[in-house]
Amino acid sequence: MEIKYIEQEKTFMLSNGRISYAFSVEKNRYLMHGYFGRNIQNYRGISRPYFYDRGFCSNPIPEERTFSLDTLPQEYPDMNQGDFRSPAYVIQTEDGRRVTRFYYKNYRIIRGKPILPGLPSVYTEDDEEALTLCVELEDKTMNAGIALYYTIFRDYDAVCRHVEVINAGKQELYLERLMSMSMDFPGTGYDVLTMTGGHMNEKNLNRRPVSSDSVVAESIRGCSSPQATPGIVLMEKEAGEHSGEVWGFQFVYSGDFQAVVQAGQFKSTRVQMGMNPLTFGWNLKSGERFVCPETVLVYSGQGLNGMSHTYHSLYRKRLCRGIYRDKERPVLLNSWEAFEFHVNEEKCRTLAGEAAKLGIELFVVDDGWFKKRVDDKRALGDWTWDREKFPGGISRLAKDIRSMGMDFGIWFEPEMVSPDSDLYRSHPDWIIRSPDYEPVLSRYQYVLDLSNPEVCKYVIHSVAGLLEAADISYVKWDMNRHMTDLGSFYLDGKQQRELSHRYMLGLYYILDTLNRKFPEILFEGCSSGGGRYDAGMLYYMPQTWASDNSDAICRMKIQYGTSLFFPPVTMGAHVSVSPNLQVGRETPLAARFTIAMSGNLGYEMDFRILPEKEKETVKEQIAFYKEVREVIQKGRFYRLINPQTGNVAAWNFVSEDEQTVIYCYAQILSEAVQVNTPVKLKGLRENWNYRFLQDGSCYGGDELMYAGITAEPVKKDFISHVYIFKKEGENRK
Repeated sequence: MEIKYIEQEKTFMLSNGRISYAFSVEKNRYLMHGYFGRNIQNYRGISRPYFYDRGFCSNPIPEERTFSLDTLPQEYPDMNQGDFRSPAYVIQTEDGRRVTRFYYKNYRIIRGKPILPGLPSVYTEDDEEALTLCVELEDKTMNAGIALYYTIFRDYDAVCRHVEVINAGKQELYLERLMSMSMDFPGTGYDVLTMTGGHMNEKNLNRRPVSSDSVVAESIRGCSSPQATPGIVLMEKEAGEHSGEVWGFQFVYSGDFQAVVQAGQFKSTRVQMGMNPLTFGWNLKSGERFVCPETVLVYSGQGLNGMSHTYHSLYRKRLCRGIYRDKERPVLLNSWEAFEFHVNEEKCRTLAGEAAKLGIELFVVDDGWFKKRVDDKRALGDWTWDREKFPGGISRLAKDIRSMGMDFGIWFEPEMVSPDSDLYRSHPDWIIRSPDYEPVLSRYQYVLDLSNPEVCKYVIHSVAGLLEAADISYVKWDMNRHMTDLGSFYLDGKQQRELSHRYMLGLYYILDTLNRKFPEILFEGCSSGGGRYDAGMLYYMPQTWASDNSDAICRMKIQYGTSLFFPPVTMGAHVSVSPNLQVGRETPLAARFTIAMSGNLGYEMDFRILPEKEKETVKEQIAFYKEVREVIQKGRFYRLINPQTGNVAAWNFVSEDEQTVIYCYAQILSEAVQVNTPVKLKGLRENWNYRFLQDGSCYGGDELMYAGITAEPVKKDFISHVYIFKKEGENRK
């Protein structure tokens, strides 16, 4: 792992022996991108572009007609100097002008990785794990600076980039657009992969060619959203799941974002990631510094799966934090689909009693436990238990659950408030709204203004009060509406464009405070399911409820897409009732389990009324999952067949010590013509033998990977199989 500056070529090069990143200083002013990919010993610039005198290309250096920023592959481009592609930043001065001249000033190399104050970010546990390059740009007229940060890791094939803007002048500056990274690739012969969807239909993979226009993935909903995910992938045309070059870009942020992939007129491709300029703006006062969230860049020469392995390992070990980063996650039962709002102490106690018999480790009370909460029209914000439903209080219920051998968890939606609540009647100015219009309701609730420190204090106090009063080990943190009426009574007129980002800073402050105050509690994120499933939230909550859609077939597709960036250990995945409450589909219990066990296993059903035969099956499922849980939660995950594009899905896990392999296969619908196509496993050792635990037979790793496994044809819909293999010595090689 090294960062070096080659003086002769004025080139910076970051390498860790597996990947390299290189860029240079051009004309002593501009940063020209050179290379990001497989490790190379040195970058001398043989691939640098030739410059030509082109029509309609501005020349910042008048005597050099061949040089134009509109043709230069840049690291952090501005506007108003002749580059008419998407700018990485736009800064406005007090007189309303947006012309800037930020030129290269100097650089420094930092051991380790700097902390981003108030923001989630990838971290290191000691300074030997990473090196960071800080390149400083300066606009002498404005007396302002831009610092570009690049971190390369010893153990992960990733580069983290973020930007800081420093106002050293006397006038106030207005940040109008600020990307955390920008990079220009040569040519346009790529595909771009994005994730789209909606509520209960998250993380659909969409691949399309880069053409003569822009692809923009974005959210202006106040969160990363189920409609879009703050991550994109640039791919070689021939790249696939297990081969070819791909470049991943993921924003470590939970609010509004914008990702841009733009084809240039001279056959270049620009990739950018940052906060969405439609809802972002920032007044940077004299002497102040603004820190932009970071983007994690990953290169893989082994296709999408290789990229995913880097993200999975990095996020699991150096983004998630706390005791649950490395601890096995518990099997839980959530009360929602059993009781919905009609929850009470006696129902919970009897349901928990049945759950304990089946091996459940964590009982969670979902929505409906707080006073006057009988439906979704009231009481959000009043976080005290309903004494009619819970006469002994949440603390007594938690104690009873503990006595049954289970942990106790609870649901909150602390960022919202109902109009029919004591909180709103006391503080109508605490919501996000314009004073000129009646605010828009969504799910009968408003969004609290977390840019206001008093509101943040209230949220911390109300949540912490209950967590201190009861023996609670798990919190499901929900967020069930998007932002409208962007306005704040707390912020002044000049700061209104800062609201979206200040909201996220307030939320991150709340979550960081609660994490520090309650380090033993497992927090799970939720936003009507996967509406805020992003890298930013994983820094505070090491798992996320992947979707409100618990139907096994839908979930198979959702979890498959989610795995592009996020490891299975971060996915909340539950076995629910059949027919399914969201889509009405009747699915075998075995299929529901196969999908749910491929993440953090939980259940959402009323065990009190479950037939005895199914109870026994559930008990066996939970016992089986506990035996293989470490492999699923800590092992390496391989996508084999994509269910979003066909009738079959397949995937396999390989344990950290490589001794255990779990292979899962699912067929959605039965077909008249049974196709016996073998599925080839991934990640095994060619020269190892693996014993198939179900019947004791042995197979070589080479056979399992190159010949594959053929599933037994069954004339039923929604069939699934789980195969377990254990290493059994080495084979003949």
